[in-house]
Amino acid sequence: MPEKPSPTRRAFLQATAGTAIAAPTFVPAGALGADGKAAPSNRFGIGMIALGRQAIGRNLPVFLRHPLSQVVALCDVDRWRLDRTRGRQGLSDCFCTTDFREVLDRKDVDAVMITTPDHSHVTIALAAIRAGKDVCCEKPIGLCIEHGRILADAAAKAGCVFRTDSEFRSIPTFFKAVSLVRTGKIGRIRTIRMAVPLWNEPLPMQPEMPVPEELDYNMWLGPAPEAPYTEKRVHPRKDYGRPGWYANRTYCDGVISNWGYHPADIAQWGNNSERTGPVEIEGRGDFPPPDGLWNVMLGFDVRYRYADGVELFYTALADKSKGQSYVRFEGTEGWLCAWYGPDRLEAEPASILTAEVDPDAFPFVCKNEKHDFLDCMKSHSQTLQDAEVGHRSSSIGQLGYIACQVGRKLRWDPAAEKFTADDEANALLQLPPGRPPWNVAGPSS
Repeated sequence: MPEKPSPTRRAFLQATAGTAIAAPTFVPAGALGADGKAAPSNRFGIGMIALGRQAIGRNLPVFLRHPLSQVVALCDVDRWRLDRTRGRQGLSDCFCTTDFREVLDRKDVDAVMITTPDHSHVTIALAAIRAGKDVCCEKPIGLCIEHGRILADAAAKAGCVFRTDSEFRSIPTFFKAVSLVRTGKIGRIRTIRMAVPLWNEPLPMQPEMPVPEELDYNMWLGPAPEAPYTEKRVHPRKDYGRPGWYANRTYCDGVISNWGYHPADIAQWGNNSERTGPVEIEGRGDFPPPDGLWNVMLGFDVRYRYADGVELFYTALADKSKGQSYVRFEGTEGWLCAWYGPDRLEAEPASILTAEVDPDAFPFVCKNEKHDFLDCMKSHSQTLQDAEVGHRSSSIGQLGYIACQVGRKLRWDPAAEKFTADDEANALLQLPPGRPPWNVAGPSS
């Protein structure tokens, strides 16, 4: 089976983890007036780090509309995207840079929204925690379990407000499904099934191209190893189409861990296992040539077993034109299935769907994920998906990828986060060393 290409970065663990976990001394500027409305000068200052399709389509608009937030800084390594975003109404006076560390140095930035490619999530989030910022970070948490553990521990020790950014808990269909399952409306859970549409495909290595004048390619690589520029490694030039990095294992694990984080998190939340994990994993995957440019795993089927006997089955739907993502919970008294795109909820017996949920038994409110982050900044409380929850839900895809790589049943200790008596599998919990990491103490030379 193909191994992870030699990407990065063991050195970054020493370079960032020790400094990132000190308790912050930063005091947020955002304070509400007596009428509950925040004046522009008293809103939380938000720094947007990366301005690609997800940031522009889902993240930035919410922060622009919310009365508690004010976008004060924009950062992207692509100056076309930076200039295009700055041209939006109300953002012409924003501080703009291609270097995220300049955002972290600003006193008017209370929090950052990290929407970079997956390989940069942990490095930037650790630097933000070190700078005393609250953090909203796109899923998944990093590319390996070891890095996710470091980030979760750093966020907990610092006491910062951290939100793993995934919208599925904010979708009423999935929120209602979990509320019914968690309050026993299908009885005791026996089996969970989830599926994702498969849009990854292989691509041979492409010819080297000149780096576009608007792209700071060195900053885009960040903690990743040196690699020749080609457009399909990064993202479409002067466009918001689906990026090529999504299909290269140096920067992403593909659909199993990236988009698949969404249903995996719902499965974890519904199973009340969001701060732990399974104890057994086995799977099979379809691997393209590892030396290709797009080389993430394609189709896959993975089975997980939890300590209480609950089994989780995770699969990729080969026909992406028809397959839609779903999470199905099967219990001793019925089943319930939540679908994404179009959203719908099904159950047997149908009476499950009209059952009343005791708010004391399920004390959560369905709200936008960015609203949750800002509300928790205001109260300095725990978000619905803090770094620990984000790490554990990210681990579902990461563990599945490892099981497919080694091709055998694995025993997993979710407390120690190690495989039992399997050195080969344990070696895949971290990434091999490669390009030295960013020096998070200051801007690059």
